[in-house]
Amino acid sequence: MHPPSPTDPTPPKAPRTPPRTQTATATGPAAAPALAPSGVIAPRSGRMAAASSPDHDRAPDPATAATPGPGPSSFTARRHAGIAVVVGTRPEIIKLAVLTRLLGPGAYLIHTGQHYDENLSETFLASFALPAPLLRLDGVGGASRNGQFSRILAGLGEHFAGHRPDAVIVQGDTNTAAAAALAAQFEGIPVVHIEAGLRSNDRAMPEEINRMLVGVVADLHCAPTPQAADNLLRAGVDPRSVVTTGNTVVEATLACLPDAADTADTLARHGVQAGYYVLATIHRPENTDDPERLEAILAALAKLPLPVLFPAHPRTVAAAHRHGLSADLDRLSPVAPLGYQDFLALARHARLLVSDSGGLQEECTVLKKPLLVVRTSTERPESVAAGFAHLVPDPAGLGAAAARLLDDPDLPARLEATPSPYGDGRASERIVELLAEFGTPQDCDAELDATA
Repeated sequence: MHPPSPTDPTPPKAPRTPPRTQTATATGPAAAPALAPSGVIAPRSGRMAAASSPDHDRAPDPATAATPGPGPSSFTARRHAGIAVVVGTRPEIIKLAVLTRLLGPGAYLIHTGQHYDENLSETFLASFALPAPLLRLDGVGGASRNGQFSRILAGLGEHFAGHRPDAVIVQGDTNTAAAAALAAQFEGIPVVHIEAGLRSNDRAMPEEINRMLVGVVADLHCAPTPQAADNLLRAGVDPRSVVTTGNTVVEATLACLPDAADTADTLARHGVQAGYYVLATIHRPENTDDPERLEAILAALAKLPLPVLFPAHPRTVAAAHRHGLSADLDRLSPVAPLGYQDFLALARHARLLVSDSGGLQEECTVLKKPLLVVRTSTERPESVAAGFAHLVPDPAGLGAAAARLLDDPDLPARLEATPSPYGDGRASERIVELLAEFGTPQDCDAELDATA
């Protein structure tokens, strides 16, 4: 084992049961890299129950639907067993959708409301045909980071104390993931971290702190790549709790790619021609909170030699207005946030992608498209190493970086022949198998009826 990383003070966890060694291999098109787990470690208490049924389209029972109540949250009064899947942002919904459907009635959704815009959250639940969340928190969206943490901790703490799940699944590095993991750990509930082990080694990023917090309390770390797993091992995490599963974004992307007719309709509605436009998104605080940096990014995008399609995140719109840059933003003819299928259709047929998004750094490897990452650091170096993503720390260099990619006639063929470093699209299946090892399949509703 490597020595602990000085930037990630995750203490090693003592094993709770003898290790059980597993082997999972990823096979699929384009010779995707092999994925081999180190093994798993038993949770703190109880069992992790998982159902393998893919049918999770059940309409919510009116008797158990969420209703307003006192305190910071609204939830059903019935006791829940099974696995709680906590989401609060659009990327979490996307990356946990396939897993949630595979878990079927053995799991239920909790929504923290971190993304409060309907286009950023509610439409995604509907588009993935996911069940209505059995718990929604109030007052989280739009709050400060401290405010979001305190409200999620209070709301989920109340819920977990009275409606204890067998395990809590969190994804990624959001405020929702970190606060939910802490709330579960405080109640002694096992925590499963999906997309574990990412590190930018940039503690100025709020997401980096969130990743490190979840890394401290998680009981099962589902790492998307061998490099992410190695980050955890170097931080001192018990190797029996680290499993390299692949990234769930691969199956989400493949499952949501629209057909030719829908794609043509999407491009026509947005007035763009395949291969002759740039798709750009900017929303990270490091870019929106700094007026000079945001102005430089908007100016650089406006000077690109191809039309720019710019789905505008609410944070970016608000920041442009606050900084007096609304006219700069309007020069890009921004559009409202897109549904996931529309976004994938546009990304798949763009000549170039420009973004500060973490998820798009993964999706571009499935779509086989070049991406300029307008950030000073990245927690996804695998995308850079594979040749899909290119870091642009200074917005002043955006034009030159775009020119290099646009002028490379061999780039499309090279990317098409390069496998995604994030696996073969079976990460969700592997995670369900891991969860099933902790107990037998269990229907939440059946257990609810038995304990009511």
